Amino acid sequence: MSEHRNRTPEDLAGAAAAADCVVQTHQRLADYLRPGLTLAEIDRFVAETLDRLHCKSCFLGYRVPRSPAFPSHACLSVNDCVVHGTAGYRAEPIVEGDVVKIDIGVLHEGWIGDAAWTYFMGEPDDERSRLRAAGRAGIRAGVEALQPGAPLLDWARAVQGCVEDEHGLHLVRGLGGHGYGRRMHEPPWISNVVPAQFGEWTEAQTKLEPGMLLAVEPMLAIGTGQTKPSRGQWPIFMADGSLSAHYEHDVLITEDGPKVLTAGLEEIGDIIR
Repeated sequence: MSEHRNRTPEDLAGAAAAADCVVQTHQRLADYLRPGLTLAEIDRFVAETLDRLHCKSCFLGYRVPRSPAFPSHACLSVNDCVVHGTAGYRAEPIVEGDVVKIDIGVLHEGWIGDAAWTYFMGEPDDERSRLRAAGRAGIRAGVEALQPGAPLLDWARAVQGCVEDEHGLHLVRGLGGHGYGRRMHEPPWISNVVPAQFGEWTEAQTKLEPGMLLAVEPMLAIGTGQTKPSRGQWPIFMADGSLSAHYEHDVLITEDGPKVLTAGLEEIGDIIR
């Protein structure tokens, strides 16, 4: 966890460049997406875009214990699939009304960029509008709490207070963000909810320090916030089948506060008309 203390300005420029590749890929995706596309077609577009940007997916072939190698260039998750959807888990095309989460992870000149955004196919109804508003407000509130010297717990308090207390929706339990740098997953793990019992989140009191690179990612749902057992497979689904959303930013902690390296995602047209 101490690697951040030795990062040079050149290192941070490399991390920013990788994050920019992620933003550019999402920007191009927003212009490409439309009802009628399959997840396989979207994944192919991501692969071609990453190649043009001279980077590669850090998801393709990624492994965790008890799971097969991830088979896609991006995580593509529709409706009740909240995260880790593959290009092949769903054969039917996306349609108007679908909520599509796209998580892009890149390796660019030795540095990782990793950020997700949620796209709404067609004009969202009231339920989807609530999901969109809560997700976007939640990640902004959380980022504002990532101040140097503050504990990671402040992030969870801010996100949970916004998504659950103010908007009445539910953060997904058991999923969270992480540190990153030259590897996709580094300490600390970052919960989106305040721990309910002692020892549940051992890194909650970790103090934020300049140089830290954090991939923060609230995942939320209309329903209970509980997921189905994944049984070692990649897509993760909501247990009650409810609609879900996923927002993720890359954030650099500086002496002056959080710097969002993927801030360009906020300007993307996420309603696909």
